[in-house]
Amino acid sequence: MKPAVLVTGLFLLLVSAGHVLRLLMRVDVIVADIPIPMWPSVVAIIVPAGLAVWLWREQRPPSTR
Repeated sequence: MKPAVLVTGLFLLLVSAGHVLRLLMRVDVIVADIPIPMWPSVVAIIVPAGLAVWLWREQRPPSTR
């Protein structure tokens, strides 16, 4: 696996894990006095994790796909 792909995939998984922790720990996020609801964290778990899996699958040799 190329180093840039590995770092990008790990970063995307880290972002997803951060949002999982936000949901589990019920951390309130307030931006400019506006509370951010919890539901965007669900999207922010699925999208980066999906991209990380996609990157990982693209890097596998064609014989194992």
